[in-house]
Amino acid sequence: MNPIVIIPARMASTRLPGKPLAEIGGQPMIVHVLARAQQACIGPVAVACGELVIFDAVRRAGGTAVLTDPALPSGSDRVDAALASLDPAGVHDVVVNLQGDLPTLPPDYLRTVLLPLGDPAVDIATLAAPIRSEAEAKVASVVKVACGFDHQRAVAPAIYFSRLPIPGGEGPRWHHIGIYAFRRAALARFVALPESPLEKREKLEQLRALEAGMRIGCALVAEAPFGVDTPADLERARMVLR
Repeated sequence: MNPIVIIPARMASTRLPGKPLAEIGGQPMIVHVLARAQQACIGPVAVACGELVIFDAVRRAGGTAVLTDPALPSGSDRVDAALASLDPAGVHDVVVNLQGDLPTLPPDYLRTVLLPLGDPAVDIATLAAPIRSEAEAKVASVVKVACGFDHQRAVAPAIYFSRLPIPGGEGPRWHHIGIYAFRRAALARFVALPESPLEKREKLEQLRALEAGMRIGCALVAEAPFGVDTPADLERARMVLR
């Protein structure tokens, strides 16, 4: 594998406008995420910027930035557009799509997300962590993934994703972490697909891939990193990274 990490970022956020440039410990949040990705040492890292202000902030921090069309509908589309600009020759065969709102992400998670791609039948890899309480399982903002981890298996196929507490019955549940490692051909196929019925219903774009017959593999990690979506989340990140 020869991965590249691309972080999509745009200023439009309903709950926290200007989120990528929110200051944490004297630096914009997007710069913290960039640094975490660089520390993973799995390949080059770039930011796919929806606006010039993000592009400028990343470049001032010494990072690689690509300006993408602000009208692109999703982070995956932004990653695909940036990849075409960064690597037109197709040198990188795996593309890691890292959310730009995970400033406390453990860098080793970016190595772990590659593990499911050891199976050549897997198109897309992602991460999951244990859900620790029933309250967490019932929160709609916590996306759940149904997959069959056990004590002997820390990589398993993703069967379904939902905002509801799946699967039913006794046993552990898993919190999906929205970091994806795409095989390059899988990313191209994914962004060319139309929105699927279950994607629209659950508002989860990964269901588009499952409905199209693409295989998603999950790797298990110990804890889900918190994402910065609200002013309260931002204050928490400032306390952790001060």
